[in-house]
Amino acid sequence: MNSKKVFNIEISEKTIRKGEKLKRRFAKKFGYTGKDEFPLISKPNPYLGTFINLHDVYSESTGTPLNPEKGMVIGTIRMGYGHYRIGMAIASAVNHAGYIPYWFDLLNFNSAGARMIKFLDYWYSLGSRISQKSKLFNNLFWDPLMGKWYKAFEKNYPAIISSEIMSDVYKNLDPQIPVLATHPFNSHAAVYAGHKNVLNLIPDNCPLGFHLSPGALQIVQGPSEYFGFRTLRGISRPGIGVGISPNEIRAVGHYVDHELLVNLEKDTEKRVLRIDKKEPRQVLISIGGAGAQQELLINLVKFLWNRIRDGAVKLFINFGDHNKALDYFKKQIPEFETHLKLHNKWEDTCNFIEKTINESPKESLHGFLHDNTYSAVYTTNLLMRVSDFMITKPSELAFYPIPKLLLQRVGGHEAWGAIRASEIGDSTPECEGLEFTLQVLNTLIEDDDLLKMYNEQIVKLKQIGTYDGAYKVVEIALERKFSQ
Repeated sequence: MNSKKVFNIEISEKTIRKGEKLKRRFAKKFGYTGKDEFPLISKPNPYLGTFINLHDVYSESTGTPLNPEKGMVIGTIRMGYGHYRIGMAIASAVNHAGYIPYWFDLLNFNSAGARMIKFLDYWYSLGSRISQKSKLFNNLFWDPLMGKWYKAFEKNYPAIISSEIMSDVYKNLDPQIPVLATHPFNSHAAVYAGHKNVLNLIPDNCPLGFHLSPGALQIVQGPSEYFGFRTLRGISRPGIGVGISPNEIRAVGHYVDHELLVNLEKDTEKRVLRIDKKEPRQVLISIGGAGAQQELLINLVKFLWNRIRDGAVKLFINFGDHNKALDYFKKQIPEFETHLKLHNKWEDTCNFIEKTINESPKESLHGFLHDNTYSAVYTTNLLMRVSDFMITKPSELAFYPIPKLLLQRVGGHEAWGAIRASEIGDSTPECEGLEFTLQVLNTLIEDDDLLKMYNEQIVKLKQIGTYDGAYKVVEIALERKFSQ
């Protein structure tokens, strides 16, 4: 990968030397030799196996060998919830196509790469949390870091070189099995290990050099994203001939789970029926993997509190796996615990949502808290089916087919997800500032026009394939598998 020209971008010798130096430093720090062996086995996932036939991949002595004919690897990392969420959408489509989705989390291995990722994730999560407590830190450092400073591909090239440290766990993976990577680290690692059928699933709508993966097929969700990466806009210096070749990039649509799409028309019809019957709004709040924005969410719940207490609003809060977030809500809202119906067992959560699909719950405040990331992430997917709209930051959830109130971003890159969602018409724009956010929230609760418009648009968007990205990813992987 140490070519001087990548995606028609000239990489300086200085940058290559910097990358090699960083790789040597990380290799020493995290114990990478390139000689460790990782034989691979799979086990049914205890939480999502019944939903999407998910199988986890480990390097252990007991388990089932991976099936090279029927398997597809979902390369992912538990860094926040976003990459897991995309991975679950792809796994759902893999299962729907009749193949076995193998969950390949780089943190599932006792490897140098896993130790390196944990080190990097610590600082990412810390920065994300601080950005929500300090406007100065966010405006001067975090927002530019996430949206501007690491746009340039050459600036990210040392990280690509260092990703070789993560490649050893892919070396025993059968080359017949496609690798569908939801994080560039997974894509880099698989390419370094010699795999040819690697799809690099770019997670959001902001053109960043960090997301590109030489040697893989770049996959994006929409036309503006395709343009941004195709032309390397802001990623490299402009010039005649600069850009990614058309055969190295594909736009597929939004990554959405089959289970949501197959029920979309029925669920949307039920939302509109609840609006017409003037039933209480069923509102979903999804707390992200880093647990950010809790102060803002507290203020939104306080604003709705009288309506919740009186049964005029039914609120579902997915706390994910954040015990401290639940404790914080209890502390900040005196009556919160009294009115809360907590669901912290996976079976109870699934039963509750299955019942709520056809019948609104009696209690007005439901909280969901689980001790594993799979349930923490997938609970939001399940709750989408029974919610009238979702309140979330414009992360990967901005691409899902449910009306959304999009909060102020956490990191500059998320702004582009909000632009995409609001322009295609299934979401509000990014709502900056508490006062405006409360204004929009009140409008969505009291008036019907915006929600009806979003629901109508969601049905139209499904008809033209906007949400078919996960299906298309699987189709492309199979085309490449059989052509190779």
